[in-house]
Amino acid sequence: MKNASIRSAMKTMIKKAYQSLNASDEKLKETAIKKAIATIDRACSKGVIHKNSAARRKSRLMKRVNKAIA
Repeated sequence: MKNASIRSAMKTMIKKAYQSLNASDEKLKETAIKKAIATIDRACSKGVIHKNSAARRKSRLMKRVNKAIA
């Protein structure tokens, strides 16, 4: 049950980061992305997801961020 809540929180933060890419506020974007990366790292450190899975999720997130910036 605890792993499910951590995984759910991680997915929610990732979704919020994706949604913030459309926002005009730069500070909002930056904080949402940082929170998403922090929750992915936290889930990895607690053993909820594998380290390669965490790296893949962060890579995909940053790929989208960089594409939105360009």
